[in-house]
Amino acid sequence: MALLGSYPSRLVDSLNERWQQLLEHVDNPDVLQSAASKTSLFYTQLMKTWAGSDFAADVFISYPNYAAYFLQLFNRGQQMAVPTGFHHQSVKNLLADVHSESELIKKLRVYRNREMVRIIWRDLNRLATTQQTTTDLSALADACIQHALDWLYGDMTPGLGTPYSGNNADPEPQQMVILGMGKLGANELNLSSDIDLIFTFPNQGETAGGRKSLTNQEFFTRLGQRLIKVLDCRTAEGFVFRVDMRLRPYGSSGALVMSFAAMEQYYQDQGRDWERYAMIKARAVAGDTARGNELLAQLKPFVYRRYIDFSAITSLRDMKHLIEREVKRKGMENNIKLGPGGIREIEFIAQSFQLIHGGRDPVLRQRALLTILPALAKQAYMPETATDQLKDAYLFLRNVEHAIQAVQDQQTQELPKETEARTRLALVMDCASWDAFMAQLNKHRRIVSQHFADVVGLPESPASSQKKTQHFRSLWMAELDDAEEINVLQAQGFSDPDQSLRLLSALRDGRVLSRVRRQSRERVDRFMPLLLEVAAASDHPDTALNRLLPLVEAVLRRTAYLVLLMENPAALEHLCKLCVSSPWIADLIARNPALLDEFLNLGNLYSPPKKDALADELRQQLAHIPEDDLEAQMEALRYFKMSHVLRVTAAHVVGKLPLMKESDYLTWIAEAVLEQVVAIAWRNLTERHGRPQTEGGGVCGLGFIIIGYGKLGGIELGPGSDLDLVFVHNGVDHQTTDGARPVDSNVFYARLGQRIIHILTTQTLSGALYEVDMRLRPSGASGLLVNSFRAYEKYQHNDAWTWEHQALVRARVVAGDSALAEAFTELRASVLRKVRDPETLRKDVTGMRQKMQGHSGSKGKQGQINLKQDKGGIIDIEFLMQYAVLRYSPDYPELVRWTDNIRISEQLEAAKILSHEEAHVLRQAYQQYRLIVHKLALQNEKPLISHESIKDYSTAVKQLWKKWLEN
Repeated sequence: MALLGSYPSRLVDSLNERWQQLLEHVDNPDVLQSAASKTSLFYTQLMKTWAGSDFAADVFISYPNYAAYFLQLFNRGQQMAVPTGFHHQSVKNLLADVHSESELIKKLRVYRNREMVRIIWRDLNRLATTQQTTTDLSALADACIQHALDWLYGDMTPGLGTPYSGNNADPEPQQMVILGMGKLGANELNLSSDIDLIFTFPNQGETAGGRKSLTNQEFFTRLGQRLIKVLDCRTAEGFVFRVDMRLRPYGSSGALVMSFAAMEQYYQDQGRDWERYAMIKARAVAGDTARGNELLAQLKPFVYRRYIDFSAITSLRDMKHLIEREVKRKGMENNIKLGPGGIREIEFIAQSFQLIHGGRDPVLRQRALLTILPALAKQAYMPETATDQLKDAYLFLRNVEHAIQAVQDQQTQELPKETEARTRLALVMDCASWDAFMAQLNKHRRIVSQHFADVVGLPESPASSQKKTQHFRSLWMAELDDAEEINVLQAQGFSDPDQSLRLLSALRDGRVLSRVRRQSRERVDRFMPLLLEVAAASDHPDTALNRLLPLVEAVLRRTAYLVLLMENPAALEHLCKLCVSSPWIADLIARNPALLDEFLNLGNLYSPPKKDALADELRQQLAHIPEDDLEAQMEALRYFKMSHVLRVTAAHVVGKLPLMKESDYLTWIAEAVLEQVVAIAWRNLTERHGRPQTEGGGVCGLGFIIIGYGKLGGIELGPGSDLDLVFVHNGVDHQTTDGARPVDSNVFYARLGQRIIHILTTQTLSGALYEVDMRLRPSGASGLLVNSFRAYEKYQHNDAWTWEHQALVRARVVAGDSALAEAFTELRASVLRKVRDPETLRKDVTGMRQKMQGHSGSKGKQGQINLKQDKGGIIDIEFLMQYAVLRYSPDYPELVRWTDNIRISEQLEAAKILSHEEAHVLRQAYQQYRLIVHKLALQNEKPLISHESIKDYSTAVKQLWKKWLEN
């Protein structure tokens, strides 16, 4: 039974003395002595527990027969663990025969002390992870709260009656709801934590069935008071848990218990930023937890704002400053929770991201810090190396915290000052000495402090710009006369200071700004000098100001967006740069300020992900949204599309993405969206009607495809392109679906198409997802929205016009059933390879081209050409490619392989239908035209350009047109 050699001699003597005391008081000392001598590991672990916890040793001496319980647990070989649900069942059984409150109080404490020793044993001997320890403690607290509440409720109702909801024809019995806050709410309870609770109940009303009637408010207040006493009061056996009620509405001065309606009203009208921070971890821990979850769902908008909320970081920073002042005032620098680089800083880092981004990113709406940290890395909010360092520091600090608290079962986070206590702490932490322990601790603290400064610290403001900012502050605050204001703008590079000042004055002195809240006005006043400074530093200050002011006006009631830009000067600079480069981008962001979130990671802003990564990202975003929440799904789809379109166009504008890659990415975005829209619509329909059936009564697969035509089919989407779509299914006629509300298969697929159109085109808060054009379906606008594959095949072979076969050249499946997609590919090839009369084909193609020219608009000035519509332009090239595929594919089958014009021209060149020179100039012309059109679109301009600037290209296109179609 030799002790570990690293134990100090005074500690060894103390442990031996306690061991002898235990042997003197235990019922069967020989059994314990024998087990300890035969199983040295049990004795070693017991001594390690006592070495780290006087509380544990005292419990053993006070309850010597606990030794048999722990020996039995040890011999099970499960590292002293208990199964899930153990505490609830054990406490329930323990209280089954309790008949008085005093007995309830005693039994709960005796049970709590025993289980605390077991948990300390596991923790100090590293038989449990930190998460297992805190989960075990939280489960113990949940069980004690729940069953004490049940006993007290049952004790009160015979005399006072059962609370019922009022104001309805069918009153329902009411239960209290207990919200666990802080570490209890997150299942992160410490070895000696207080438990932060909030008491609430669903509805006002009064009790019935007792000797005396009370209002529900009075009943639950009495119940809450008794529960606090049962859990918190100190007796000879100690306490169960210290209870802290200060997080309730209005704090210590507020009512002990509030109804749901009062809770919702309070948080809506008076909830403060620190209460949002606290509510992140809120969990219904006891009572009517189902109703409690409903309340927390109602309070979600208070905690997580719909938009990015960078103002949260200011609140966290203010809270941290208050804590720092308190730490210095009380000399708490050695507090591992509140001191520099402590646990609270790690929590602030994680929760700053939760409060800022949680409204839009459901992944961040989790309670436990050790779950949030890897999510921050996975969602690219922080580098993985940073979150790994924070996790390691957090685990180390929590282990230190547990070791400190285990000594006397006291809530403290202060490092010990006495030499012996320091030696014991180092021993428990498996460090060779106090100095070695402090070296590890300080390393973690330094890392945490650095990450905290990076995330929550004050933004840097270069000294060189302070003078300039002061000039702009005086201008914005109307501290200058008119001439001085003009001079400031002129001196800072504004070429039209009069117009720029008019724009500023319209905002500064306008009615909208005068009506915003005081906090919003203060934010605008802090932001505008920075905006003017950034605009002045740009290449075109007047343009920058003109394009950024609409964004400011758009967020006057959501000025947290301005805080984001103030906190991230680089984001503001890049925003200015992009808005100067493209009014299209400026308009997009002004209409959807949530896109400012994309500027927090400038590396991602200019680096759009690949196709598979895009699809995977969207799947993951939607996976965190309940399947029955169509509104949230539609908003997520819209944000995904807008954010990635912004990233693609931003990369293109700054020259980091060539035209062809831009179109690829924009097409991939649409495909990823359409794939998920089909999945959502299919799930909605099948939940209601079941799935279509085969002729034999079996269940069909998806059996549905979306065919992309035009720019989508040709992989040539631009930033604002609409989608030309056709829907096809292969359902069985006269068969119904297999659900509770069966419908005919044709009806099912028609509704599927309607649901897809609804998801794509409905105007939500973020606008429509895409504009959709369905006129290329068989029989056009008068035809069925969704056609069966057989009908579509018949139409293409027998009834389609030549122009519809031209359109088919650029058609491909972009979402849906893979087997049906293969069938379409084969059908398309067979239709395009049909032998056609050359003269008839020529007349049909030229006739359609003339018809289109007759309907084309956007005529330019003298000497200008419309790059899309005019002769020698984009449509002529598209028609030439389509004509060639229809004319020559019977002899050259490979011509139908591709849907984009560039690769079609390459196939025509390979087949010698186009000479190398013709193919080369055609490709150059097409790419140059599209590049110009994209650039003009990003400037919100029509596709009009000087004919002289593209004369060589248009001449070459006209020559080929004449050669093929006018001979």
